[in-house]
Amino acid sequence: MELTTPRLSLRHWRDTDRAPYAALNADGVVMEHFTAPLSPAESDAHVDAIETAFAQRGWGLWAAERTDTGAFIGFIGLSVPRFEAPFTPCVEVGWRLARAHWGLGFAPEGATAALSFAFDVLRLPDVVSFTTVANARSRRVMDKVGMVHEPDGDFDHPDVPPGSPICRHVLYRVTPQSQAQTLRR
Repeated sequence: MELTTPRLSLRHWRDTDRAPYAALNADGVVMEHFTAPLSPAESDAHVDAIETAFAQRGWGLWAAERTDTGAFIGFIGLSVPRFEAPFTPCVEVGWRLARAHWGLGFAPEGATAALSFAFDVLRLPDVVSFTTVANARSRRVMDKVGMVHEPDGDFDHPDVPPGSPICRHVLYRVTPQSQAQTLRR
């Protein structure tokens, strides 16, 4: 399953995506809300895990490609968090784009398509997203796609060392109804 938007193709990964994906994962600004940038081997392992999820479920974190240039810009899609928290099991919508493509509306455009797939095809009752408290860019995307912050769901990420400035995460949630209201605006 692949998705298209007016400006994006959300598609399966290609071997040619690995080098630009490793480059964006090595960018300290892109990865500032993670524990550390990824090495090329860690980046490749992440692509392998994404491909395994696609093989198991038929959906996942799609490679995002600009339709005007054909450039690979990162990923946008759906995943199942592998850690335990009060809100799991669940499906998460997420994105990670190369810095050159920030601020152009690609993340909300792709996330909206992924959410439509989650609600229209998978028939999910809701989808979550989470990030560090300080990640204002991702939180703006969450707001733009109709997600609502659930302060009672904020949590310390179990994969981040306690006391780290990125340990505390905010939880957002969207339902088909709240997404539809946002799209009507």
